[in-house]
Amino acid sequence: QVQLEESGGGLVQAEGSLRLSCAASTSAFSRYVGGWFRQIPGKEREFVAGISRTGSSTYYADSAKGRFTISRDGAKNTMYLQMNSLKPEDTAVYYCAAGNLLGSRSSSTYNTWGQGTQVTVSS
Repeated sequence: QVQLEESGGGLVQAEGSLRLSCAASTSAFSRYVGGWFRQIPGKEREFVAGISRTGSSTYYADSAKGRFTISRDGAKNTMYLQMNSLKPEDTAVYYCAAGNLLGSRSSSTYNTWGQGTQVTVSS
């Protein structure tokens, strides 16, 4: 069973940048589609970005297009989310996840989750 752990969250001013990391416990992570989601208290978990097993294909929520970049490093068993031009509305807990359905934006298709990392963007 793969375990995931996020890091890199924090407090940043609007228009600033952060890079989130998602470290997997084993190389088996390479067998899974990767995804980043975010959640605000009282709201459902929202898809942010996804990436194929090899990293050759990526897809984004409209809110992330042009500002966020998802990537993965197979040698390090790690997935990343580079976030630029951050806005206060990006404030949320960010989760990384592993699943089996490429292109899916539904949290129900991802079966392994990290604990989350808080991102706060001040105006």
